Amino acid sequence: MNARPRHRERRGATLVVVLLILLVVLLFGASSAQTALQGARMERNERDRRIAFEAAEAALLDAEMDIEASPDARATRSALFSRYSALGFPAEAGTCGSGAGNSSLGLCRPAAEGAPAVWRSVDFADGAADTVRSVAYGQFTGQRFLPGAGALPVRAPRYIIELLPDQRQGESAERKTYLYRITAVGYGANPNTQVALQSIYRKTR
Repeated sequence: MNARPRHRERRGATLVVVLLILLVVLLFGASSAQTALQGARMERNERDRRIAFEAAEAALLDAEMDIEASPDARATRSALFSRYSALGFPAEAGTCGSGAGNSSLGLCRPAAEGAPAVWRSVDFADGAADTVRSVAYGQFTGQRFLPGAGALPVRAPRYIIELLPDQRQGESAERKTYLYRITAVGYGANPNTQVALQSIYRKTR
């Protein structure tokens, strides 16, 4: 008389166990999918950061060419740069040459002591002809940079050049000498991915 209820009880308990197992499998599958998605997202972000890093490196090299010896005879301004001259750089601390047609574009004086660094105040994303303060890759060297989609940067990298006093030992105190701090910003395929790099460049003459 009691066998049939006990059988139903066992069947009900088995169903509960099966449902719990299915729930665990479902949670495990969802967790694995989420982990895979996060891994893919991290890999995509890292790839985009590498693209931006390489673009910023290219801009550093372009700036050095701008300073040393631009191959573009029509656009060159390399004659402005000399370790003994501040020609082309603004006189006021913390300011940069601006305007797309200005030969002093992107040439900056360092900020006054206690003020934010000038490279922090420059909007490298600003490309407006009247207000731009940074130099697009190739503007004064004739080099080409092709932004695009996919694995290419969304826009060309840009840079500024700050004039700094050269305080090496052995330099004559009577004659001012200068070197340059280059700040370059590169972009990834995602415009929100940006990498900033800096280098110090000393011209030999």
